[in-house]
Amino acid sequence: MNAREWFDAHAARMRRRPDLEAHDLVAADASDRLLLDAAGDLSGDDAVVIGDRYGAVALPLAATGVRVRAHQDALTGERAARLNAVDAGLSAPADPDAIVVPGVTWHDLEPDLVRGARRVLLQLPRSLDALDEIAGLVAAHADAAVTLVGVGRVKHMSHAMNDVLARHFTAVTADRGVGKSRVLRAAGPRPDTGSGWPRVLRHDDLGLTVCARGAAFAGTSIDIGTRFLLGFLHDMPEVTDAVDLGCGTGVLAASYALAYPGARVLATDRSAAAVSSARATAAANGVADRVEVSRDDAVSSRPAASADLVLLNPPFHSEAAVTAQLAPRLFADAARVLRPGGQLWCVWNSHLGYRPQLERLVGPTRQAGRNAKFTVTVSERR
Repeated sequence: MNAREWFDAHAARMRRRPDLEAHDLVAADASDRLLLDAAGDLSGDDAVVIGDRYGAVALPLAATGVRVRAHQDALTGERAARLNAVDAGLSAPADPDAIVVPGVTWHDLEPDLVRGARRVLLQLPRSLDALDEIAGLVAAHADAAVTLVGVGRVKHMSHAMNDVLARHFTAVTADRGVGKSRVLRAAGPRPDTGSGWPRVLRHDDLGLTVCARGAAFAGTSIDIGTRFLLGFLHDMPEVTDAVDLGCGTGVLAASYALAYPGARVLATDRSAAAVSSARATAAANGVADRVEVSRDDAVSSRPAASADLVLLNPPFHSEAAVTAQLAPRLFADAARVLRPGGQLWCVWNSHLGYRPQLERLVGPTRQAGRNAKFTVTVSERR
């Protein structure tokens, strides 16, 4: 059985948990199958797999004898891949982070991920910055004979992706589209192009330096919801233990630590790019000694009743899918980690109407401010 045949036998039973699951959110699709097809015969060889969402590329390769170095940005995706390996009989059951998948190792987006690699398989990111960082890393540290094979959904692709790859490779070609997906191939690495990541930008109006890896949401800019919440920074209570939940580049964590020198701040995000960015942001602003950054599924690894303040700008999309299920999960975890009387300060798009959910999941909620687009609320833990 080759990798594509293994995929065909198991894909329909793959799941996304602990990520969101719904009838229209799948763990494996035709783009994964196309990437396995485009990779060619890798039997007994090594491959690097980047951007595999729930294991639908790495697991078929490992099941057929390929040694895989994998990078998944989302911790929930990595855990889902391990759990899918158990379901497929590749691994023994265990705590998700302790599951060993024979033939697969997980790595940060760092040189060791791609060092000496001759074949890199990529689920193309929608962000051009994310693609630039990945392509630069491969060009600088993979084998000189490396081929990067990327697959994306046509509706999320643009000619600019070819231009990004061409900065780092001498030969970039596109295959004919298959269904709703297309393959891009890059070869002839330019190892001296340099990555330029993380990027750094000083926001003098806020007295804040922001650092960002390619896949970090909003990059070095500050999204307008976060900026609105920052306007209430000095209305927030001064506490010892605060949490920046879903921290992104760490803007809220660093800002709170700067405003309140006695505070310790835990910044968490499921994204490896966000965690790396937030650590760099904390260091750039001189608060790394008081800001702990952790890659986590919300704050699931932290004990209940361990914080007095949670700051949150919740996302309302999972990859390309808009969903109303993400925010309530974060509200519930914020409530769990707050001590009685602790506060959740949250900013959200006003049309989403989160206040009843905040009342139900956290506690009494009041409006601290509102503008044409956003609402800031304060919820007190019962």
